[in-house]
Amino acid sequence: MSSPEVALIVGGGPGISASCARLFTREGMKVAIAARTPDKPDLKKLEAEHGVTPIQCDASDPASVEAMFKQVSSQLGAPRLVVHNIDGRTREIIGKGITEVDPTLVIQTLTNATFSAFLVGQQAARHMLELDGVDGHRGTIVYTNASAALKGYPKSGAFAAACHGKAGLAESMARELMPQGIHVAQVPIDAAIGRWQEDGTRAHWRAGKTEDDNMADPDRIAEVYLQLHRQHKSTWTFEVVLRPWTENW
Repeated sequence: MSSPEVALIVGGGPGISASCARLFTREGMKVAIAARTPDKPDLKKLEAEHGVTPIQCDASDPASVEAMFKQVSSQLGAPRLVVHNIDGRTREIIGKGITEVDPTLVIQTLTNATFSAFLVGQQAARHMLELDGVDGHRGTIVYTNASAALKGYPKSGAFAAACHGKAGLAESMARELMPQGIHVAQVPIDAAIGRWQEDGTRAHWRAGKTEDDNMADPDRIAEVYLQLHRQHKSTWTFEVVLRPWTENW
């Protein structure tokens, strides 16, 4: 009997990351989820209820990312599915015009989003290239992105730069790694993501509560990520843009 696949989710939180962790474990995978503070309640709940392994990692630090991959490989096995799910913004930078935004926050956004995406992708590629391919498929790297990867909104310069950077990184990696058996995909999400609440509703801190599926459902996003991982190599998808049916785009 073959060993369970290992999935690593970088950027632990209650939205997409938690939905991915729950789905992947239901599908029989061993799952690790990395965050700067792995003992926060959302991750401890995933550990207790789903057997997810929380790991401490600062994804903007090269040594920390390298240590994370070594720990996952040692404890669970080499990951064949890696999800980078880090937005990179702090709330203080949202809605700031180009003349007023704090340059320190710009550097922080680029470091947390784009640079961390590079570091995670680099280590994922190094580990996956050492794996035997299953029908030519060594592994999958999925980058969560935003609609800012496709268009630069007003008062969102730093985030647009970070998202465009992630998109360029992902495309370069896909062209380099897909012929070597590593599927690289990016998923720009053009929506508010309605996180599941304790009362069973979905809500977003800026957009309020969901009505008639007007927000992206993180459980459905997780299903797309799993489907990307399971695609046949003859039809690998590089980019999937997700948006609710009501979204004005």
